[in-house]
Amino acid sequence: MPSGRVHNLINIAVYSVLAAGVLVATRNDIVVVTQAQTLNFTLGFMAGTFLLSPDLDLSEGRVDSKRHWGILGFLWIPYGMIFSHRGLSHTWILGPLTRIAYIAVIVAIIVGLLRSFAPDVQLPKIPQPISIKFLIPIIAGYYLSQWLHLVADGVAPDHGMRHGYKKAQKVGQRVKKHF
Repeated sequence: MPSGRVHNLINIAVYSVLAAGVLVATRNDIVVVTQAQTLNFTLGFMAGTFLLSPDLDLSEGRVDSKRHWGILGFLWIPYGMIFSHRGLSHTWILGPLTRIAYIAVIVAIIVGLLRSFAPDVQLPKIPQPISIKFLIPIIAGYYLSQWLHLVADGVAPDHGMRHGYKKAQKVGQRVKKHF
């Protein structure tokens, strides 16, 4: 299993090759990629690489992603207590969603506290509706960064399903013993 720095270097290398390929493809009119799509993909990819690594499930200790949060890194300690390393947080679909959901819960708590104790504070408004064209590059960049991490860790795409299947088999065996 690579260190956090090696994961970051792998992601940066892949991003560089991908960016060069997209640049060549756009210059040769093979694909059309707007500046907004490029920016959104890059933001999602960099957030996934540096701030939302699957290794945040180790955040009770020293984890690069937690350190990148600076003083707010302590917010990830409960995440590390909730998720076991290489468990659900290291699955291909649900793992990245656990980190997004965790952030959403923290933001909801902060907004709730601000509305309760400082109702005059003006909170930023989220423009409505949010276009799918805006979200797809962010999600694609985020998920690609996560998947590169999992590939480097040797986690197969069916890791979560195999893990759940093994648990279900164990439960089934225990049930059979009782009957």
